Amino acid sequence: MFEFIVFWVFAAILVFAGLMVITARNPVHAALFLVLAFFSSSALWLLLEAEFLAITLVLVYVGAVMVLFLFVVMMLDINVAQLREGMFRYWIVGAIVAVAVALSITSVVGPERMGAGTMPPPPRHEADYSNTKELGAVLYTEYVYPFEIASVILLVAIVAAISLTSRRRENTKSQDPAAQVAVRRRDRVRLVKMPAEGTTAPAPTKQEPTKQEPANREPASGEAR
Repeated sequence: MFEFIVFWVFAAILVFAGLMVITARNPVHAALFLVLAFFSSSALWLLLEAEFLAITLVLVYVGAVMVLFLFVVMMLDINVAQLREGMFRYWIVGAIVAVAVALSITSVVGPERMGAGTMPPPPRHEADYSNTKELGAVLYTEYVYPFEIASVILLVAIVAAISLTSRRRENTKSQDPAAQVAVRRRDRVRLVKMPAEGTTAPAPTKQEPTKQEPANREPASGEAR
């Protein structure tokens, strides 16, 4: 009974935070409500005995992604009033997209597929049960190929994002991999002949001292004083 009450409390908070994310007028407030939604989702993961997913959601999304998102939003100084201009012009398209998304989600997580009858509560485990170990065993055995494909897609996305945002700037230092590969030894190494230990080095040649003029010399005619 206690877990049932806790589930509905966090579920209500999650729904409220999700609605405030899309209805808040201030982008910073929307980001903070998204942080609240992440915390509520992690609490629901804990109820399902998925401790690894819960702590990952808090550390990765709340601790890194949302902090970066808030930093970017506050640094950009977005003009909210300018963004709202003409917003009602596209409400029909927005409503159609929202209905299509709702129907797609319902068809996947509806009561026919993930109802109380088809998805019973998870069985209770002992105290030494490791959710991280079980998840890793499944991820790297049965789903190893989808995991590797997803990692390659993310790597390509990172490289593409860096390539699109990089610009040529003056007075910047950069490396040329082609020039580094084509380098030769004689271009970088110079052999210097030095006397061995125990031998006397040749005496340096004496230079005749330059003749200095006296400081209290009277300037000649035509010279500036």
